[in-house]
Amino acid sequence: MIRVVLDTNIVLSSLLQPLGPPAKVLYLALRGFLELCVSGPVYAEYEEVLQRPRFRRIETSINPTLQLIREIGLWVRPTESVRICKDPDDDIFLECAREARASWLVTGNVRDFPSTWQGTEVVTPRQFLDRLAAEAKQQ
Repeated sequence: MIRVVLDTNIVLSSLLQPLGPPAKVLYLALRGFLELCVSGPVYAEYEEVLQRPRFRRIETSINPTLQLIREIGLWVRPTESVRICKDPDDDIFLECAREARASWLVTGNVRDFPSTWQGTEVVTPRQFLDRLAAEAKQQ
């Protein structure tokens, strides 16, 4: 199964725009078509950002989404810290990806990450969906 790490902006965008590419990626992960990789720090960031007061309009979907992530996620415990990203707060996603041996890290902010890192390719939701579609056509 394809292992993927989702940046917080993907989860948030999914709840704000339920028909966009980020929502399609999250849907594939929550329905078990992808293996969603999560670490404690990544999950804590999901929780903190999604529960900010300015996102109250999506409050009814926050808890069920977080519950599903808790239940279906492939939980890893990174053993090494990295300092690679332009924004040091984003390094937790690379740490999770490395520990989980994830093939993909999906983010809306690719400019803040290296394009690839230790076997993980960093892509936008649209790029990810396009690559999945291309792979499906080849099979």
